[in-house]
Amino acid sequence: MRLNRFLAAAGLGSRRSCDALIASGAVVINGHKIDQLATQVEDGDDVRVKGRPVRAALPVHILLNKPKGFVVTRSDERGRRTVYDLLPPEFSTLCHVGRLDKESEGLLLLTNDGALAQKLTHPSHEIEKEYEVTLDKDFKPEDIPTLLKGIYIEGGCGRFERVHIVTTKRLQVILRQGIKRQIRLMFYSMGYEVERLVRTRIGKLRDDRMPLGACRRLTKLEIGSLTGTSKKSAKPASSKPSSKRPRRVVKKTTRPHQA
Repeated sequence: MRLNRFLAAAGLGSRRSCDALIASGAVVINGHKIDQLATQVEDGDDVRVKGRPVRAALPVHILLNKPKGFVVTRSDERGRRTVYDLLPPEFSTLCHVGRLDKESEGLLLLTNDGALAQKLTHPSHEIEKEYEVTLDKDFKPEDIPTLLKGIYIEGGCGRFERVHIVTTKRLQVILRQGIKRQIRLMFYSMGYEVERLVRTRIGKLRDDRMPLGACRRLTKLEIGSLTGTSKKSAKPASSKPSSKRPRRVVKKTTRPHQA
């Protein structure tokens, strides 16, 4: 297994951030400092990062139905409640995939799978996300073309893929972008205030029956719908020291996009 993939599977970040970790000289395999990105890890290799042994953990994927009033961060300097307060202790090291602002609700994915997190958040993959939006006043259908064409907001040109009118004040919007507070800012620029915002779908993943504040593991079918492949469980690498040197691969490979 390529070293950056091994480190990402151990929950140390995306493959790109693991590349930076390798390049910094923080990774040691079988007692030898490694700085070549194409290094391969074999069964029995002793891998350490900054002196600590690392094992490639089995992928864990959690779906959380975030309630209003929780911030999406591991710890908050202002003492606000975080989504990690809602998780069992065994999930406290997972990384959140994307964000929902404090006042927003709905589906949030957490995982230790750096490759999957990268795929779901990088703009080049254009993963659809669906939201239910409640406005402060009646929506004008003639505003739909502007929302689809795009509006310049802080962070870039925001646009929706589709807009469906559910009631006079409630809409379903679908987007592929990930601009900060995109939905709220787009509607605000057109004279609306968003009173409630709920994410109801990530890719093909949805769960209309999950209570607010609840979380669960994804099924194999759900994981496959996000990855586009049927994932097989990886056997954890042994942390037993070995005297052999890691095999190095000289062939250049394409570096993954940054998440």
